[in-house]
Amino acid sequence: MEQKIDLHRVVATAIIHKNGKYLIVQRSPNLRVYPGKWGLPGGGLELEDYINTPKTTSDSWYFAIANALRREIKEETGLEVGKLKYLLDLVFIRPDNIPVVTLSYYCDWKSNEVKLNDENINYAWFAFEEAKEYDLVEGILDEIEMVDKILKGENSEKVEFNYKNLK
Repeated sequence: MEQKIDLHRVVATAIIHKNGKYLIVQRSPNLRVYPGKWGLPGGGLELEDYINTPKTTSDSWYFAIANALRREIKEETGLEVGKLKYLLDLVFIRPDNIPVVTLSYYCDWKSNEVKLNDENINYAWFAFEEAKEYDLVEGILDEIEMVDKILKGENSEKVEFNYKNLK
């Protein structure tokens, strides 16, 4: 009988918008996942994100992923952001065979200027129409398009992720 693996890395990313533009970061060429590609700020949930904080119920923590995402945004970009709004989820398997669950959010920029840490080597604020100029991680363009439509007030029932356009 095949052994069931019950482990996944949990990651969250943020599409940050400011004055009609979106923030992307270029990943370091030394990273194991998507080296050198342009992507979104974010990262993995760590035990330290909640284990040493008071539980919100008798045996659990609410908002651990949102708090981890805020921590990652701050570490990677130095930015403070507004309310995180859930967009979609994605699952993939890393090159080292670890399955990853990614939760994608969007939010508005609140304060500070971008100051990158060593995980990223460049950043850009761009209008959606300029997105094709960047070597984005596959699927990011579709996610940004979804947020662009939501922010422009397009009917949310018609705003869908177009995975059929992916190669």
